[in-house]
Amino acid sequence: MRYPDGGGLTVQERVRREQVRLAAADLIEAGASDREVARQFRVTRMSANRWRRALVTGGRQALVSKGPGGARCKLDAGQLRVLQAVLDAGPAAAGWSDQCWTLARIAEVVRRRFGVEYTLAGMDLLLHRIGWSVQVPSRKATERDEEKIAAWKDEQWPVIKRRRRTWAPGSASSCAVRRCVSCGGERPSPLTCRSREVELRAA
Repeated sequence: MRYPDGGGLTVQERVRREQVRLAAADLIEAGASDREVARQFRVTRMSANRWRRALVTGGRQALVSKGPGGARCKLDAGQLRVLQAVLDAGPAAAGWSDQCWTLARIAEVVRRRFGVEYTLAGMDLLLHRIGWSVQVPSRKATERDEEKIAAWKDEQWPVIKRRRRTWAPGSASSCAVRRCVSCGGERPSPLTCRSREVELRAA
């Protein structure tokens, strides 16, 4: 599923909030109190006071949007475009025998192509940043390797779970679904859904 900026504020929303803060700075510089600023922009007095302190310590630049939150991305804009093209092409085009992406597979693609190492938790965060959500097939596959599934739950799931949970088992999409033959799950049909998803399975 697609999320704006990986689930955070859209560019337009960040710009709008920046404009509010800079307009508030004009009032503050004109001598307005925190109460007046809060009333004018319909924010809390705490927010108004935070803007005032930022203005005093860092000037107007301190009120400018810093872009999406989180740690700095290890890949540059060009590499992210290449990665998205690889994801769009599917795992089979990257050398795997089926069409189900996993966090481990994507991390391997990034390592091979760009020489950059990502943990599974870090890869999950990167996918959300570029607008991809991780989906778990909601139906059991007819051919399951229970030992591999148990190993995945013991070794990989605790790493992912340490992060704030941003996805859940089952499809989060409200679109029409079709059978995923390769992995036995369900996923939105590209013919009826404009969102994209990465299906995570125990492999």
